Amino acid sequence: MINESGATRRKTKQIDIESELAVIGGGLSGVCCAITAARRGMKVVLIHDRPVLGGNSSSEVRLWVLGATSHMGNNNRWAREGGVINEIMVENAWRNKESNPLIFDTILLEKIIEEPNITLLLNTAVYNLEKHIDDRVKCLYAFCSQNSTRYVISAPVFCDASGDGIAAFLAGAAFRMGAEAKEEFGEKFAPSVEYGELLGHSMYFYTKDTGIPVKFIPPSFALKEIEQIPRYQKFSAKDQGCNLWWIEYGGRLDTVHDTETIKWELWKVIYGVWNYIKNSGRFPEAETMTLEWVGTIPGKRESRRFEGDYLLKQRDIVEQTDFDDVVAFGGWSIDLHPADGVFSEKPGCNQWHSKGIYGIPYRCYYSHNVSNLFLAGRIISATHVAFGSTRVMGTGAHGGQAVGMAASLCKKYGISPRQVGRQHIKELQLELLRSGQHLPGMKLEDKDDLIQQAIAIEASSTLVLSEIPSCGIWKPIIHSAAQMLPVQAGKMPRLTLTINALEDTILDMELRKSSKVVNHTPDILLETRAVSLKKGKQKISLDFDVSFPEACYAFVCFLKNQQVELEYSDKRISGLLSVFNSINEAVSNYGKQEPMDDIGVESFEFWCPQRRPEGRNIAMHIHPGIQAFNPENLRNGWQRPVSSANAWIADYDDRAPEIIIRWDKAVTINHMVLSFDVDYDHPMENVLIHQYDAVQPFCATEVIVINGDDRPIATLTANHQARQTIQFDKPISVSMLKLIVKNDNLDAPVSLFEVRCYE
Repeated sequence: MINESGATRRKTKQIDIESELAVIGGGLSGVCCAITAARRGMKVVLIHDRPVLGGNSSSEVRLWVLGATSHMGNNNRWAREGGVINEIMVENAWRNKESNPLIFDTILLEKIIEEPNITLLLNTAVYNLEKHIDDRVKCLYAFCSQNSTRYVISAPVFCDASGDGIAAFLAGAAFRMGAEAKEEFGEKFAPSVEYGELLGHSMYFYTKDTGIPVKFIPPSFALKEIEQIPRYQKFSAKDQGCNLWWIEYGGRLDTVHDTETIKWELWKVIYGVWNYIKNSGRFPEAETMTLEWVGTIPGKRESRRFEGDYLLKQRDIVEQTDFDDVVAFGGWSIDLHPADGVFSEKPGCNQWHSKGIYGIPYRCYYSHNVSNLFLAGRIISATHVAFGSTRVMGTGAHGGQAVGMAASLCKKYGISPRQVGRQHIKELQLELLRSGQHLPGMKLEDKDDLIQQAIAIEASSTLVLSEIPSCGIWKPIIHSAAQMLPVQAGKMPRLTLTINALEDTILDMELRKSSKVVNHTPDILLETRAVSLKKGKQKISLDFDVSFPEACYAFVCFLKNQQVELEYSDKRISGLLSVFNSINEAVSNYGKQEPMDDIGVESFEFWCPQRRPEGRNIAMHIHPGIQAFNPENLRNGWQRPVSSANAWIADYDDRAPEIIIRWDKAVTINHMVLSFDVDYDHPMENVLIHQYDAVQPFCATEVIVINGDDRPIATLTANHQARQTIQFDKPISVSMLKLIVKNDNLDAPVSLFEVRCYE
């Protein structure tokens, strides 16, 4: 019992926490930063002002997580972000095929609480801080509304991943808000004042069909005149959630301090929209539908952007600038929205893509004037135009991982974030690559990996791609189609296909490649062919007079002709894709990017894959067979397809192939790391879109490790993840190791990207 007679003044409870890294903001960038640092042995405090993690991806907002894959609507192949965010997305696909946002919440919470080095403070908002005499941040003050407790969090380094940059703002970090003029950085896409200098907020709603009539009486604050919304005729009873991203407002207001005002306006719009759908008489299909959920906080796109030692610019995205200090990548379009949002007469977005992914330098991830402050998420150092691409969650999470790794080097060497970049950038990049994070143009060169010392890596079988076998499915060429093939240096192989002509016709074909070997935009035409077809099935042979100077992807293109059917295959092969010159309106892809004015972006065609269960390869014979899948790929330093497949692949019929690794003398191995193909081309949106595969078809599901005495010493079963570490109970001394690899998916040959071993 508490019996206190009274006091002049009382104080709330206070808890002081000493940490090695304090992360402000529990969106995906903060979550990935905290996990990465904690796994490196740092004591981390993660401070989040909401009851669940995930920020815009949480069940409170329900925006799907996307990054460079861009809904499979651009030419960025195998571009899903790696490392921790990939681990999270793959786990969600495995557990949550229905894309339930509440389940995604639990996955994020589980990932955090399973890390013993992380102290998680939910419902806790930073409101003040103290600084050292040299202007470094000393400690944060935060308050939890649920337990009426004040926290004082001290650390040598801090990461602001809060979206609005509350800690960076309080610390006096230099920032920008609004759009730069075209002249400042030569950005031709910089918006006019009339278009607007800030992106607004969005709010979503979900509906449900109850099967019985449901009435709806709108609240008094609902928007009465839905015609105030220029695009009101686009509303549909079937649209919900982030398919209605364009219900946006607030770009003319202060997107930090006017957020509550913006929220109320969005509520007015949503309830007005639902009243229109239910009661206008134009949507009889909505009679049995009810409003199941409406967001209570808006999803915020833009507010402050903080200045680092470098500001990413439009040309860095379009030209894919090579940075010596690259630590992350992006690939979403440069995506700007009119400031008036849903009330604008203009299209809801203005998206322009680059021809491939672009690197983001480390110098964008720390404040240039607060020396112990990292930046992560949408507040990183970028111009407004570049921010239009970097702001999306997959890209933010990828950068958050880089910050978490850099923070561990701050601890290791007792240095500042800037000093990490100047003195230890190669070590930072090495550790990121080791953790599964892809960096454009960089392969893993790991001198500590014992596999690099092996005198031989052999396999019981290796696929020679001489046939993509038919499954009996035929489809007309409604959109121009292409088969991507990982060809080696030398002459293009001869191809034989069976074609079905519905009428006598001429089929036009092209051989293309990308102007950059690391890109997958087929913008270089190498040769054209035309073949006259008689009605019925017939074989054609394509012997292009083309040689390639280096390994790359060749695009064998069959131009649109609905009188011709192509034969397809059910074989899913690592590093192979069919792509189509079709339309994907979700990302402003209308088959070709053609800017009408000089806005500093390029014109090119989009050739994109289809989602499973579609997206089959085109059946064909290949002479001579492509030999791009040998076991040496297991140590070539690439963990995904880039200019080649970069995977070892077994023969189609070898369902339990063996990999044998030999050394010329005994080596001592403490643990080994395996990298699997979890289909980096699939965007894996975490809400609304059903996940067709719980386990990605290319992913090996079982590995048995056998020593030189032919005795199993470790077994990995039921795998679905991209990266697994096998830790031996005690170090083993071997001069030979055998791995038996299996895949439960019989339509995919067994494959593996990488094997590494360490003392």
